[in-house]
Amino acid sequence: MVATVNLYSKKKGELNRFLSKFYNTHLDLENSSNWQKKYANPIELAEIIGTFIDNCDDYILSMWVCLDKNVFIHITQENADYIIKYLYERFPY
Repeated sequence: MVATVNLYSKKKGELNRFLSKFYNTHLDLENSSNWQKKYANPIELAEIIGTFIDNCDDYILSMWVCLDKNVFIHITQENADYIIKYLYERFPY
């Protein structure tokens, strides 16, 4: 099972700003409007989801996660905590 995170932004350089801060390094995504990363361990999604929600007022981004083939969940302030709890319930390793 591979989980996927997709980030989108219409604002130039926004993905670069967020991901550079998240990974604490400079990334070269200045002209990119989307970013995707696959995780072998779905629990690892909790960290980026939490960081995304904690900083959602500072960035113009949209996040979608995929836990099952072709099923994407839009991450919002309203559902982020539920999604993180669900990750730990569904993948308790």
